Amino acid sequence: MAQPARRLREDPPIDPHARRRAYRQARLRRYARHERARAQTYAGLRFWIVLAALLAASLFVVLAVWNQIEQLFGL
Repeated sequence: MAQPARRLREDPPIDPHARRRAYRQARLRRYARHERARAQTYAGLRFWIVLAALLAASLFVVLAVWNQIEQLFGL
């Protein structure tokens, strides 16, 4: 019986910068994930700081108005 013709094994063309590019892309992806987590942390912190500032400002206004009402009506 005849043997099938052997194919010559050709290696695919290798991009000399592929490994460096893949490593850089993975590093950028990891950095972006880290930045996103840090941004979420800062957003939560910023929310609570703004909420506390608004609460303090509204408390100041309420006390100032209450003081003026006491002075005006003699309570």
